[in-house]
Amino acid sequence: MDTQTDPPTDPQIDTQIDPQAGPPPDPAVRKARLREIVAVFLRLGILAFGGPAAHVAMMEQEVVVRRKWLSREKFLDLYGATSLIPGPNSTEMAIHLGFERGGVAGLFLAGTAFILPAMGIVLAIAVGYGRFGTLPEVDRILFGIKPVVLALILQAAWRLGKSAVKDRFSFILGLGLAGLYLLGVLEIPLLLAGGIVAMGYRNRVRLLAWLRAFRKPTLPLLVPPVLLASPAVTPDVSGPIHEAIAALGRMPLHWIFLLFLKTGSVLYGSGYVLVAFLERDFVETYGVLTSRQLLDAVAVGQVTPGPVFTTATFIGYLLGDVPGAVLATVGIFLPAFLLVLLVNPLIPRMRRSPWFSGLLDGVTLASLVLMALVGVRLGIASLTDWVAITLFAASLILMLRTKVDPGLLILAGGLLGWLSGFL
Repeated sequence: MDTQTDPPTDPQIDTQIDPQAGPPPDPAVRKARLREIVAVFLRLGILAFGGPAAHVAMMEQEVVVRRKWLSREKFLDLYGATSLIPGPNSTEMAIHLGFERGGVAGLFLAGTAFILPAMGIVLAIAVGYGRFGTLPEVDRILFGIKPVVLALILQAAWRLGKSAVKDRFSFILGLGLAGLYLLGVLEIPLLLAGGIVAMGYRNRVRLLAWLRAFRKPTLPLLVPPVLLASPAVTPDVSGPIHEAIAALGRMPLHWIFLLFLKTGSVLYGSGYVLVAFLERDFVETYGVLTSRQLLDAVAVGQVTPGPVFTTATFIGYLLGDVPGAVLATVGIFLPAFLLVLLVNPLIPRMRRSPWFSGLLDGVTLASLVLMALVGVRLGIASLTDWVAITLFAASLILMLRTKVDPGLLILAGGLLGWLSGFL
């Protein structure tokens, strides 16, 4: 190790630690570590452009290479665990690292510090959008950004899909899930169905051996995938929400919080899959957003640093001003904090479990199906002239053939959209 490139060690912070040892008993050292956690993740939250993969790479450089909070092997263990639970992966990674470094207090401080910069920026943009979003200049900028966002969604689905579709079974399951979605099956049952079917298939030898040993009927094991496709197992709360919207003229704040809490509790995959949930709840079911507003919200989430899930901040503001923005943000991120708190001690077992591995395969595949189909649907709605189509095609080709930073493409798209207004 080249020690000359490392920053000097502060004895009060004690960067060389055993991650398994937990927070130190000395209150002064513990406070110093918590201050360090806040400083590190605020900085990462401000600079974290480029999506979850870029966020995780920046974290590895900061906490493994530079500060030596934990080993690279432990870092990879934590990163693998983020894929086994719903929620924003890079935010969950920050939460895991805060827990390893500073215990429960470190967990909440790391996640909050990572989220706050993006939330503040998105909220400021949402306020401006609410006041000036109909001005031609703003419309032209967003007009140029949206085709790039669509290209980003489809490129991510293609790139990740090449890894997720491992064999003929994965391909057939993906087609089946796509068909169920087109028939109207909701996102949560679709994700669960994909996970359960894949888990059963990947562990079919073990499952058959278990059935032979206990000689029990197989019907109960075949019923869940069928029930998951039935609307009867999904509680219908649309009636009360529609009544409240009709009475108040807007969505009540507590429903904003609960809908985003639901989404944060079940959303697997990248932030792009969030679009499917938002479209279903806020555009199709309740009609409190337009497709244009949804695309604008996703575009803002992409062009700003930090997690894409801060799209919730933008939508929350459109639905309920600043209180709505705060409640939507808390709702969508709260499950990540709680899940990391529960899962972190179980990571070694989860990584070795073939059942969890099969479940993850199916859930990931279902997430990618949702991502691709929503991208196609939004593309049909927004690619309405030759400028938008050209921006989309050029962006998609660049993303597939080069390692261009998506953030730069989004900024370029906004600039070109603005300039197109003068043509």
